Amino acid sequence: MRDRIWLILLLLPFTLAACREEKQAIAAPAPPEVDVAKPLKHRITEWEDFTGRFQAVQRVDVRARVTGYLQEKKFKDGQFVKKGDVLYAIDPRSFEFEVQRSRAQFDAAKRSYSRADSLRERQVISEEEYDRRLKELETAQAALNVAKLNLGFTKVTAPISGKISNDFIDVGNLVRENDTILTRIVSVDPIYFEFEGSQASLLKYLRLDRKGERPSSDHAPNPIAIKLLDETRFEHRGRMNFVDNIVDSGTGTIRARALVENKTTLIYPGLFGRARLMGRSNFEATLLPEKVINTDQDRKYVYVVNDEGKAERKYIKPSSMLDNGLVIIEEGLDGTERIVVDGIQRIRQVGQTVAPKETTLTWQELKAMPDPSTFPSIAAMKSEAQSTKARTSTTPIRTQTGEIR
Repeated sequence: MRDRIWLILLLLPFTLAACREEKQAIAAPAPPEVDVAKPLKHRITEWEDFTGRFQAVQRVDVRARVTGYLQEKKFKDGQFVKKGDVLYAIDPRSFEFEVQRSRAQFDAAKRSYSRADSLRERQVISEEEYDRRLKELETAQAALNVAKLNLGFTKVTAPISGKISNDFIDVGNLVRENDTILTRIVSVDPIYFEFEGSQASLLKYLRLDRKGERPSSDHAPNPIAIKLLDETRFEHRGRMNFVDNIVDSGTGTIRARALVENKTTLIYPGLFGRARLMGRSNFEATLLPEKVINTDQDRKYVYVVNDEGKAERKYIKPSSMLDNGLVIIEEGLDGTERIVVDGIQRIRQVGQTVAPKETTLTWQELKAMPDPSTFPSIAAMKSEAQSTKARTSTTPIRTQTGEIR
């Protein structure tokens, strides 16, 4: 029995050592396997997304220009009207009587002036008397012109072409000169799209402009494509025509505006839309899938595997994301890095040894965007809108003597 005990005690250290070696072997697992690939290089046209609202190019509150009783309404609520269309009629009788009175005074002053003119030729009348009668004629003529203008203002016409609202005041009410708002008209074609851009976008495009890679929208009509909330394609075409001169200190954004075609009058002022503004065109971009980009506070980074098989962080500056899920990388990569594209969750710490498995990123075709060369110019949009909505002017005609007919 004693011999057996001594044998156990003799073999015990060897048994414990073997257990420790087995535990050490279990505690050292194989490096985790990750997929790595080089950044994708591809020639693209960059579009950046913005959200904004449509606004009318022209908006006019139609007011009465003379005081009187509203006699008649001549439009249907919500219809499209053209410049010069008669919208309302104000009771004209008192203004007609004023024209008659002013005309009688003008005729009398004209006869008096004609007699003075003939007497002046015979040097029978003084220069002072002649000047007085001439002044009376001019005053009477001016009074007649004003009376005719006021009579014309009893016909309230549309100052612009566009879509009219409802009537804000019923027929029979007294309307006051330059005070009572009768209705509102907004133009619809073309239409403005207003949005706000970030400081980062502003600086990005200003720097591209200084480098000669892409003109800034504050002086160049860059193409912009817009879709409405129920649309899947960016089919409404326009061009930038305004960038504000200050950055809002509260929001850190800057206002911008584009002029957009609206031939079908589908777009109403006040509607929201999502826009894509054209950035750099036909340039070779460095691209990575969005899922491989990580965040460390306010910085972005990716994991790369070095020649020793260890995972390291590489800080980058990403730009806009494409429809196919790839993100444009502005800075931080030269294109030769082995980027961890799958298995990122297996990396527990920087410098960890990993087992890289080579793979290749593939390009997926983007959703078709409108061809920028087909976008109409600002001048074309404005001239076409004017030509289709032109109307005979209602400007009063003057005679050679200055009298308004």
